[in-house]
Amino acid sequence: MKNVLVIHYSQSGQLTEIAQNIAKPLVENPELNVSFYTISPVKPYPFPWNKETFFEVFPESFLQIPTELNPIPNEILDKKYDLILFSYQVWYLTPSIPANSFLKSPEAKKLLENTPVVTIIACRNMWALAQEKVKKLLKANNADLKGNLAFIDRAGNLISVVTIVDWMFSGIKKKYLGIFPLPGVSQKDINEADKFGKIINESLSQNDFENLQEKFVENNGVYVSPYLVNVDKKGNFIFSKWSKFISKRKNTRSSWLKVFYVYLFIAIWVISPIVYILHVLTYPLTFQKRKKAIKYYQSV
Repeated sequence: MKNVLVIHYSQSGQLTEIAQNIAKPLVENPELNVSFYTISPVKPYPFPWNKETFFEVFPESFLQIPTELNPIPNEILDKKYDLILFSYQVWYLTPSIPANSFLKSPEAKKLLENTPVVTIIACRNMWALAQEKVKKLLKANNADLKGNLAFIDRAGNLISVVTIVDWMFSGIKKKYLGIFPLPGVSQKDINEADKFGKIINESLSQNDFENLQEKFVENNGVYVSPYLVNVDKKGNFIFSKWSKFISKRKNTRSSWLKVFYVYLFIAIWVISPIVYILHVLTYPLTFQKRKKAIKYYQSV
């Protein structure tokens, strides 16, 4: 009997549904014992968010400052696992605070050490640099990353900003104004996530994970947009400046977070369209570079 652990943290429930669908073929395998662990912060994060709480978590989120978590149950912690599925959200181009806090905990070291891991991401659209940060934390825990799946909102960048913001602040997954597409990962992608569970199940049964990521890519499990990777990199550079600056402003933190909100608004609605136009205009000149980026971020 092999042991599999599914780790997840989700506010809206979207990521949990994806993780459960991926795990379904594993749960149905009588030769596998599948356990689920929900990361639980001592101080819960709200859903829906309000503007104040949403921006309040920015500095700690980007700087990857952990928060206190409730203890992991002994029945989870005391097992040795043959595979761990680690599911996480992306907050401010970085693994969410709960996910980051788990990965920096001594309990994570115990669970992940010398253990094959598959990461599962659900986010709006930019995940590449967040995954690089997760890879570093997994390496620090001596985990063996074997695969990565990225579930994204397939709507255009600016359209998904509108729909995700409405969902985050209302808590209701609906078509904004009745005309915009539904926010988040499409239900079709969520419902079909079990196909990746079947691939994982086969690899686990054969004790062979060497071609796992290749199979994920063949089944459209990792979409990479060179344009979004470029925006992600630029965003990480700017966010690093803002987060460090705001974190040092103890008495004026809330005021500077409001300034950051204005900057973010301008960056999304003014700067990102300009970056996209430059992306299109320079496409012929950077084709090989973008091809290389796709290959890198589709790998582990």
